Amino acid sequence: MAPRTLLIPSLLDDWFPLLQYAFASDRWVPVLLTENGPHLAHLGLRYIHSDMCYPAHLVAGQVLAALGSGKYDVARCGVLIGQAGDECRGSCFIRLMRGVLDRAGYSQVALVSLNVRDIDRENGLSIRPSMVWQALAAAVWGDALAILRDQTRPFEAVPGSAEALWREWMETLGRELQRGKSLSRRAILARCQEMADSFRRLDTVERDVQTVAIVGEIYTRNCRLGNWDLKRYLAAEHVRICAGGLTWHALYYMDSHALKGPAVQRAFYRIVRSYTAAVQRELVDILRHAGFITLPPLPELKQQGRGFAPLNVTVADGWLVAAEIVGWAGQGVRKVLCIQPFACLPGHIFGKGQYAALQRKLPGTRLVSVDYDASTGEGTVQSRVRMLLDEEL
Repeated sequence: MAPRTLLIPSLLDDWFPLLQYAFASDRWVPVLLTENGPHLAHLGLRYIHSDMCYPAHLVAGQVLAALGSGKYDVARCGVLIGQAGDECRGSCFIRLMRGVLDRAGYSQVALVSLNVRDIDRENGLSIRPSMVWQALAAAVWGDALAILRDQTRPFEAVPGSAEALWREWMETLGRELQRGKSLSRRAILARCQEMADSFRRLDTVERDVQTVAIVGEIYTRNCRLGNWDLKRYLAAEHVRICAGGLTWHALYYMDSHALKGPAVQRAFYRIVRSYTAAVQRELVDILRHAGFITLPPLPELKQQGRGFAPLNVTVADGWLVAAEIVGWAGQGVRKVLCIQPFACLPGHIFGKGQYAALQRKLPGTRLVSVDYDASTGEGTVQSRVRMLLDEEL
Protein backbone atom coordinates (compact mmCIF):
# COMPACT_ATOMS: atom_id res chain seq x y z
CA MET A 1 0.00 0.00 0.00
CA ALA A 2 1.30 3.47 -0.89
CA PRO A 3 2.32 5.64 2.09
CA ARG A 4 -0.09 8.29 3.35
CA THR A 5 0.56 12.01 3.84
CA LEU A 6 1.59 13.03 7.35
CA LEU A 7 0.89 16.74 7.91
CA ILE A 8 3.24 18.32 10.45
CA PRO A 9 2.16 21.69 11.95
CA SER A 10 4.77 24.40 12.42
CA LEU A 11 6.41 23.93 15.80
CA LEU A 12 10.18 24.33 15.51
CA ASP A 13 11.05 26.26 12.35
CA ASP A 14 14.80 25.78 12.61
CA TRP A 15 14.56 22.04 13.29
CA PHE A 16 11.50 20.50 11.66
CA PRO A 17 12.83 20.83 8.09
CA LEU A 18 15.49 18.35 9.25
CA LEU A 19 13.47 16.41 11.82
CA GLN A 20 10.82 15.55 9.24
CA TYR A 21 13.07 12.85 7.78
CA ALA A 22 13.02 10.98 11.09
CA PHE A 23 9.23 10.71 10.76
CA ALA A 24 9.29 9.21 7.25
CA SER A 25 8.47 5.52 6.87
CA ASP A 26 6.81 3.03 4.54
CA ARG A 27 3.54 4.21 6.06
CA TRP A 28 3.98 8.00 6.10
CA VAL A 29 5.39 10.75 3.87
CA PRO A 30 5.92 13.87 6.01
CA VAL A 31 4.79 17.30 4.79
CA LEU A 32 5.61 20.44 6.79
CA LEU A 33 2.86 23.03 7.04
CA THR A 34 4.22 26.53 6.50
CA GLU A 35 1.15 28.73 6.02
CA ASN A 36 1.38 31.82 8.19
CA GLY A 37 -0.84 34.72 9.22
CA PRO A 38 -3.31 35.84 11.90
CA HIS A 39 -6.21 34.25 10.05
CA LEU A 40 -5.02 30.83 11.28
CA ALA A 41 -5.62 31.71 14.92
CA HIS A 42 -9.11 32.97 14.11
CA LEU A 43 -9.83 29.75 12.21
CA GLY A 44 -8.71 27.72 15.21
CA LEU A 45 -10.85 29.83 17.54
CA ARG A 46 -13.95 28.69 15.66
CA TYR A 47 -13.43 25.20 17.06
CA ILE A 48 -11.39 25.63 20.26
CA HIS A 49 -12.45 27.71 23.26
CA SER A 50 -10.55 30.97 23.77
CA ASP A 51 -9.49 29.76 27.22
CA MET A 52 -7.16 27.29 25.52
CA CYS A 53 -3.57 28.43 24.89
CA TYR A 54 -2.60 30.41 21.79
CA PRO A 55 -0.46 27.61 20.26
CA ALA A 56 -3.50 25.31 20.29
CA HIS A 57 -5.47 27.83 18.23
CA LEU A 58 -2.60 28.20 15.76
CA VAL A 59 -2.02 24.47 15.32
CA ALA A 60 -5.73 23.79 14.81
CA GLY A 61 -6.03 26.67 12.35
CA GLN A 62 -2.98 25.60 10.36
CA VAL A 63 -4.18 22.00 10.10
CA LEU A 64 -7.71 23.01 9.08
CA ALA A 65 -6.39 25.46 6.48
CA ALA A 66 -4.21 22.72 4.96
CA LEU A 67 -7.04 20.18 4.85
CA GLY A 68 -9.34 22.74 3.27
CA SER A 69 -6.80 23.88 0.68
CA GLY A 70 -7.51 21.05 -1.78
CA LYS A 71 -3.80 20.17 -1.96
CA TYR A 72 -4.16 16.85 -0.17
CA ASP A 73 -6.28 13.74 -0.42
CA VAL A 74 -8.05 14.09 2.90
CA ALA A 75 -8.91 10.39 2.99
CA ARG A 76 -5.20 9.59 2.97
CA CYS A 77 -3.96 12.19 5.46
CA GLY A 78 -2.74 12.05 9.02
CA VAL A 79 -1.69 14.85 11.39
CA LEU A 80 1.32 14.56 13.69
CA ILE A 81 0.68 15.89 17.21
CA GLY A 82 3.51 16.03 19.75
CA GLN A 83 2.69 15.19 23.36
CA ALA A 84 5.07 15.98 26.21
CA GLY A 85 3.12 13.87 28.68
CA ASP A 86 3.41 16.38 31.53
CA GLU A 87 1.27 19.14 33.04
CA CYS A 88 1.07 21.11 29.78
CA ARG A 89 -2.49 21.17 28.46
CA GLY A 90 -1.00 20.39 25.06
CA SER A 91 -0.48 16.86 26.34
CA CYS A 92 -4.18 16.23 25.86
CA PHE A 93 -4.43 18.38 22.74
CA ILE A 94 -4.63 15.32 20.50
CA ARG A 95 -8.03 14.50 22.01
CA LEU A 96 -9.22 18.08 21.57
CA MET A 97 -7.98 17.99 17.99
CA ARG A 98 -9.99 14.84 17.34
CA GLY A 99 -13.14 16.75 18.20
CA VAL A 100 -12.05 19.67 16.03
CA LEU A 101 -11.54 17.46 12.99
CA ASP A 102 -14.82 15.65 13.50
CA ARG A 103 -16.80 18.88 13.79
CA ALA A 104 -15.04 20.33 10.74
CA GLY A 105 -15.97 17.29 8.64
CA TYR A 106 -12.58 15.56 8.63
CA SER A 107 -13.34 12.52 10.74
CA GLN A 108 -11.43 10.34 8.26
CA VAL A 109 -8.14 12.13 9.02
CA ALA A 110 -5.90 10.14 11.37
CA LEU A 111 -4.16 11.74 14.36
CA VAL A 112 -0.68 10.40 15.04
CA SER A 113 0.82 10.88 18.49
CA LEU A 114 4.54 11.69 18.81
CA ASN A 115 5.73 11.00 22.35
CA VAL A 116 8.15 8.88 24.34
CA ARG A 117 5.77 8.24 27.24
CA ASP A 118 3.64 5.51 25.63
CA ILE A 119 0.64 7.88 25.43
CA ASP A 120 -2.19 7.00 23.02
CA ARG A 121 -0.38 3.81 22.15
CA GLU A 122 -2.87 2.84 19.46
CA ASN A 123 -2.22 6.12 17.61
CA GLY A 124 1.48 6.47 18.38
CA LEU A 125 4.20 6.96 15.80
CA SER A 126 6.50 3.96 15.99
CA ILE A 127 9.90 5.04 17.31
CA ARG A 128 12.67 3.06 15.63
CA PRO A 129 16.41 3.14 16.53
CA SER A 130 17.17 4.81 13.19
CA MET A 131 14.59 7.47 14.01
CA VAL A 132 16.41 8.31 17.26
CA TRP A 133 19.74 8.79 15.49
CA GLN A 134 18.17 10.87 12.72
CA ALA A 135 16.41 13.04 15.30
CA LEU A 136 19.62 13.52 17.27
CA ALA A 137 21.55 14.60 14.17
CA ALA A 138 18.71 16.92 13.15
CA ALA A 139 18.60 18.51 16.61
CA VAL A 140 22.36 19.09 16.78
CA TRP A 141 22.59 20.42 13.23
CA GLY A 142 19.51 22.58 13.75
CA ASP A 143 21.07 24.08 16.89
CA ALA A 144 24.32 24.85 15.11
CA LEU A 145 22.68 26.46 12.08
CA ALA A 146 20.23 28.57 14.11
CA ILE A 147 23.02 29.95 16.31
CA LEU A 148 25.32 30.60 13.35
CA ARG A 149 22.64 32.35 11.27
CA ASP A 150 21.18 34.48 14.08
CA GLN A 151 24.57 35.75 15.25
CA THR A 152 25.95 36.35 11.76
CA ARG A 153 22.92 38.10 10.25
CA PRO A 154 23.41 41.53 11.95
CA PHE A 155 26.93 41.78 10.50
CA GLU A 156 26.39 40.42 6.97
CA ALA A 157 27.79 42.60 4.19
CA VAL A 158 25.22 41.33 1.69
CA PRO A 159 21.67 41.39 3.09
CA GLY A 160 20.16 37.91 3.13
CA SER A 161 23.47 36.07 2.77
CA ALA A 162 23.26 34.41 6.20
CA GLU A 163 19.72 33.23 5.49
CA ALA A 164 20.77 31.94 2.06
CA LEU A 165 23.66 29.97 3.57
CA TRP A 166 21.32 28.57 6.22
CA ARG A 167 18.94 27.34 3.50
CA GLU A 168 21.80 25.85 1.50
CA TRP A 169 22.93 23.86 4.52
CA MET A 170 19.38 22.75 5.33
CA GLU A 171 19.04 21.27 1.84
CA THR A 172 22.42 19.52 2.06
CA LEU A 173 21.76 18.08 5.51
CA GLY A 174 18.22 17.12 4.58
CA ARG A 175 19.55 14.92 1.80
CA GLU A 176 21.93 13.25 4.23
CA LEU A 177 19.17 12.61 6.75
CA GLN A 178 16.92 11.27 4.01
CA ARG A 179 19.60 8.72 3.10
CA GLY A 180 20.17 7.95 6.79
CA LYS A 181 23.92 7.82 6.34
CA SER A 182 26.89 9.62 7.90
CA LEU A 183 25.13 9.94 11.24
CA SER A 184 27.93 8.79 13.52
CA ARG A 185 28.99 11.11 16.32
CA ARG A 186 32.18 12.00 14.47
CA ALA A 187 30.30 12.72 11.24
CA ILE A 188 27.66 14.86 12.99
CA LEU A 189 30.30 17.01 14.67
CA ALA A 190 32.44 17.22 11.53
CA ARG A 191 29.45 18.75 9.75
CA CYS A 192 29.07 21.25 12.62
CA GLN A 193 32.68 22.32 12.14
CA GLU A 194 32.11 22.74 8.40
CA MET A 195 29.03 24.88 9.09
CA ALA A 196 30.92 27.11 11.50
CA ASP A 197 33.75 27.55 9.00
CA SER A 198 31.34 28.44 6.19
CA PHE A 199 29.58 31.13 8.25
CA ARG A 200 32.92 32.59 9.32
CA ARG A 201 33.82 32.95 5.62
CA LEU A 202 30.75 35.09 4.89
CA ASP A 203 31.54 38.73 4.14
CA THR A 204 30.73 40.80 7.21
CA VAL A 205 31.10 44.44 8.28
CA GLU A 206 31.52 46.06 11.67
CA ARG A 207 28.24 47.43 12.97
CA ASP A 208 27.03 48.87 16.24
CA VAL A 209 24.64 46.11 17.32
CA GLN A 210 23.15 45.03 20.59
CA THR A 211 22.74 41.49 21.84
CA VAL A 212 19.43 40.14 23.11
CA ALA A 213 18.73 36.68 24.50
CA ILE A 214 15.36 35.01 23.94
CA VAL A 215 14.00 32.59 26.52
CA GLY A 216 10.57 31.18 27.24
CA GLU A 217 8.08 28.56 26.13
CA ILE A 218 9.52 26.28 23.45
CA TYR A 219 6.79 26.71 20.79
CA THR A 220 6.45 30.48 21.04
CA ARG A 221 10.20 30.98 21.10
CA ASN A 222 10.90 28.80 18.07
CA CYS A 223 7.89 29.16 15.77
CA ARG A 224 7.55 32.29 13.64
CA LEU A 225 3.81 31.68 13.44
CA GLY A 226 3.61 31.75 17.24
CA ASN A 227 5.87 34.79 17.74
CA TRP A 228 4.92 36.79 14.64
CA ASP A 229 8.36 36.37 13.09
CA LEU A 230 10.14 37.88 16.09
CA LYS A 231 13.62 36.93 14.90
CA ARG A 232 13.17 38.72 11.59
CA TYR A 233 11.92 41.82 13.42
CA LEU A 234 14.96 41.79 15.70
CA ALA A 235 17.32 41.19 12.78
CA ALA A 236 15.90 44.27 11.03
CA GLU A 237 16.81 46.22 14.18
CA HIS A 238 20.42 44.94 13.91
CA VAL A 239 20.11 42.73 16.97
CA ARG A 240 22.39 39.76 17.54
CA ILE A 241 20.03 37.08 18.80
CA CYS A 242 21.08 34.51 21.40
CA ALA A 243 18.73 31.59 21.99
CA GLY A 244 19.12 28.09 23.36
CA GLY A 245 18.69 25.21 20.96
CA LEU A 246 16.63 22.05 20.87
CA THR A 247 19.32 19.90 22.48
CA TRP A 248 19.16 22.02 25.65
CA HIS A 249 15.41 21.50 25.90
CA ALA A 250 15.67 17.80 25.06
CA LEU A 251 18.33 17.25 27.71
CA TYR A 252 16.25 19.20 30.24
CA TYR A 253 13.30 16.94 29.46
CA MET A 254 15.41 13.78 29.78
CA ASP A 255 16.96 15.06 32.99
CA SER A 256 13.58 15.80 34.53
CA HIS A 257 12.11 12.45 33.46
CA ALA A 258 15.11 10.22 34.18
CA LEU A 259 13.56 9.10 37.48
CA LYS A 260 10.05 8.58 36.10
CA GLY A 261 8.39 5.62 34.43
CA PRO A 262 9.35 1.93 34.15
CA ALA A 263 12.96 0.79 34.65
CA VAL A 264 13.49 0.22 30.92
CA GLN A 265 12.32 3.73 30.11
CA ARG A 266 14.55 5.27 32.80
CA ALA A 267 17.55 3.34 31.45
CA PHE A 268 16.76 4.57 27.92
CA TYR A 269 16.68 8.19 29.15
CA ARG A 270 20.03 7.82 30.92
CA ILE A 271 21.76 6.31 27.88
CA VAL A 272 20.41 8.85 25.37
CA ARG A 273 20.98 11.72 27.81
CA SER A 274 24.62 10.77 28.33
CA TYR A 275 25.29 10.45 24.60
CA THR A 276 23.45 13.68 23.70
CA ALA A 277 25.20 15.63 26.47
CA ALA A 278 28.60 14.52 25.18
CA VAL A 279 27.72 15.59 21.61
CA GLN A 280 26.33 18.89 22.85
CA ARG A 281 29.51 19.65 24.80
CA GLU A 282 31.59 19.21 21.65
CA LEU A 283 29.12 21.34 19.67
CA VAL A 284 29.49 24.15 22.21
CA ASP A 285 33.28 23.93 21.93
CA ILE A 286 33.11 24.16 18.12
CA LEU A 287 30.83 27.20 18.14
CA ARG A 288 32.72 29.05 20.85
CA HIS A 289 36.05 28.41 19.18
CA ALA A 290 34.56 29.95 16.01
CA GLY A 291 33.67 33.10 17.95
CA PHE A 292 29.96 32.54 18.62
CA ILE A 293 28.10 32.83 21.93
CA THR A 294 26.28 29.81 23.31
CA LEU A 295 24.76 28.63 26.54
CA PRO A 296 26.94 26.29 28.58
CA PRO A 297 26.25 22.56 28.11
CA LEU A 298 23.07 21.53 29.93
CA PRO A 299 24.72 19.86 32.99
CA GLU A 300 26.82 22.98 33.58
CA LEU A 301 23.85 25.24 32.91
CA LYS A 302 21.81 23.37 35.50
CA GLN A 303 24.47 23.98 38.14
CA GLN A 304 24.54 27.68 37.26
CA GLY A 305 20.81 27.79 37.88
CA ARG A 306 21.21 26.48 41.43
CA GLY A 307 20.06 29.14 43.88
CA PHE A 308 18.13 31.02 41.20
CA ALA A 309 15.34 28.47 40.74
CA PRO A 310 14.28 25.27 42.53
CA LEU A 311 15.85 22.52 40.43
CA ASN A 312 13.03 20.13 41.34
CA VAL A 313 10.55 22.34 39.46
CA THR A 314 10.18 20.50 36.15
CA VAL A 315 6.64 21.53 35.18
CA ALA A 316 6.62 22.98 31.66
CA ASP A 317 10.01 24.67 31.08
CA GLY A 318 10.54 24.78 34.86
CA TRP A 319 14.06 25.57 36.01
CA LEU A 320 15.32 25.67 32.41
CA VAL A 321 13.95 29.19 31.88
CA ALA A 322 15.74 30.54 34.95
CA ALA A 323 18.93 28.64 34.16
CA GLU A 324 18.99 30.01 30.59
CA ILE A 325 18.61 33.58 31.86
CA VAL A 326 21.45 33.02 34.33
CA GLY A 327 23.52 31.32 31.62
CA TRP A 328 23.14 34.21 29.19
CA ALA A 329 23.92 36.73 31.94
CA GLY A 330 27.12 34.78 32.58
CA GLN A 331 28.02 35.21 28.90
CA GLY A 332 27.64 38.98 29.22
CA VAL A 333 24.20 39.20 27.60
CA ARG A 334 22.37 41.84 29.64
CA LYS A 335 19.06 42.09 27.78
CA VAL A 336 16.67 39.14 27.88
CA LEU A 337 13.32 38.86 26.13
CA CYS A 338 11.06 36.41 27.97
CA ILE A 339 8.19 35.23 25.76
CA GLN A 340 5.18 33.09 26.58
CA PRO A 341 1.89 32.26 24.86
CA PHE A 342 -1.13 33.73 26.58
CA ALA A 343 -3.22 31.18 28.55
CA CYS A 344 -0.32 28.77 29.00
CA LEU A 345 -1.02 28.08 32.68
CA PRO A 346 2.17 26.11 33.50
CA GLY A 347 4.24 28.64 31.55
CA HIS A 348 2.80 31.61 33.43
CA ILE A 349 3.23 29.98 36.83
CA PHE A 350 6.55 28.20 36.48
CA GLY A 351 8.08 30.39 33.78
CA LYS A 352 6.77 33.92 34.07
CA GLY A 353 6.38 33.46 37.81
CA GLN A 354 10.18 33.46 38.15
CA TYR A 355 10.94 36.69 36.30
CA ALA A 356 10.54 39.17 39.17
CA ALA A 357 12.76 37.15 41.51
CA LEU A 358 15.37 36.71 38.77
CA GLN A 359 15.37 40.45 38.05
CA ARG A 360 16.15 41.10 41.71
CA LYS A 361 18.93 38.49 41.76
CA LEU A 362 20.49 39.73 38.50
CA PRO A 363 20.60 43.52 38.93
CA GLY A 364 22.81 44.05 35.85
CA THR A 365 20.36 42.23 33.58
CA ARG A 366 17.10 43.57 32.17
CA LEU A 367 14.20 41.14 31.66
CA VAL A 368 11.13 42.10 29.62
CA SER A 369 8.16 39.74 29.38
CA VAL A 370 5.98 39.50 26.26
CA ASP A 371 2.80 37.46 25.80
CA TYR A 372 1.48 36.41 22.39
CA ASP A 373 -2.22 35.93 21.79
CA ALA A 374 -4.80 36.34 19.04
CA SER A 375 -6.40 39.21 20.98
CA THR A 376 -3.11 41.13 21.34
CA GLY A 377 -2.20 43.73 18.77
CA GLU A 378 1.15 43.65 16.98
CA GLY A 379 1.82 47.21 18.15
CA THR A 380 1.43 46.16 21.78
CA VAL A 381 4.01 43.40 21.42
CA GLN A 382 6.46 45.52 19.45
CA SER A 383 6.21 48.35 21.99
CA ARG A 384 7.32 45.97 24.74
CA VAL A 385 10.18 44.70 22.61
CA ARG A 386 11.19 48.30 21.85
CA MET A 387 11.13 49.03 25.56
CA LEU A 388 13.93 46.48 25.95
CA LEU A 389 15.87 47.56 22.86
CA ASP A 390 15.78 51.29 23.67
CA GLU A 391 16.81 50.98 27.31
CA GLU A 392 20.37 51.97 28.13
CA LEU A 393 22.14 49.58 30.48
